[in-house]
Amino acid sequence: MVSFKPVTIDDRDIITSYTFNSIYRNCDFSFANMCSWRFLYDSEYAISGGFLLIRFWIEEKSRLAYMFPIGNGDLRQAICTLEKDSLAHGHPLLLLGISPEAKELSDKTFPDLFVYIQERDYYDYIYLREDLVNLRGKKFQSKRNHINNFKKTYNYTYMPLTPEIVPQCLELERQWYKANNTEEDAEELSNERRSMTYALQNYDKLGITGGALCVDGKIVAFTYGAPINQDTFGVHVEKADVNYEGAYAMINQEFSSHIPEYFTYINREEDLGIPGLRKAKLSYHPTILLEKNGAVKKPGKECCDEKARDRGTMACMLH
Repeated sequence: MVSFKPVTIDDRDIITSYTFNSIYRNCDFSFANMCSWRFLYDSEYAISGGFLLIRFWIEEKSRLAYMFPIGNGDLRQAICTLEKDSLAHGHPLLLLGISPEAKELSDKTFPDLFVYIQERDYYDYIYLREDLVNLRGKKFQSKRNHINNFKKTYNYTYMPLTPEIVPQCLELERQWYKANNTEEDAEELSNERRSMTYALQNYDKLGITGGALCVDGKIVAFTYGAPINQDTFGVHVEKADVNYEGAYAMINQEFSSHIPEYFTYINREEDLGIPGLRKAKLSYHPTILLEKNGAVKKPGKECCDEKARDRGTMACMLH
């Protein structure tokens, strides 16, 4: 019997012991993201058969969805465990955030079992760290122009995220929220604000690092993120006062240069189908546009079949 438990801030070590050593670069596997967004998804986890299993609620908490198992062992048994749990809650198995690497493993384990549905709005934008730091070449000319103009116009200081500047960052976010909040996206921005406030107030325990730009004693931009795995760092939030032209480009480059060099990649997350955000993320020329899919079982196909049970998957029975 496998029991899921809520993701809490005290679970960082056990969860990251799986995610940091995995091949997956999805922003969904950042512990800081899991924990700071738990209020919205009621995210839970279990350790079973050498795998980290993660489930969460979607569609206004009306049904369960699952991330792809992370770990080593019998993947068939791990997915069987998820299916048993999902069926016990009245839903067919639904996996979300399935990257090409996870899809390949899934198809090897269960040939022709799943239908994959591409979710373009949730693709992750992954960049080479050195590209965001150096901005070399013609394709980054406009970014260099913005940065040079910012440096010429403002006498700025870059500072790491510390408890002393968190209140100023939250004040900048409050002003940003007030300026950008509309009736259409009020709920989404309110959720982001709640997640951000939690993250900033608990950044050390969450394993978050961040930075800010200060001009004339005022925080005009800030950002923060956390490691996803051993070679990929996730940038979770970036906010700037648009009255300071070039602030976004400046904080992006400064923070990227302060991320440890052993991170080859920087994941700047999804665009959520927002046209302006998509344009901005594409303008930095991602080296990987990480495809993510939903996976649902084909009608009539079996997951936990007799052969699977013969190999010991009866141990995955949950209820």
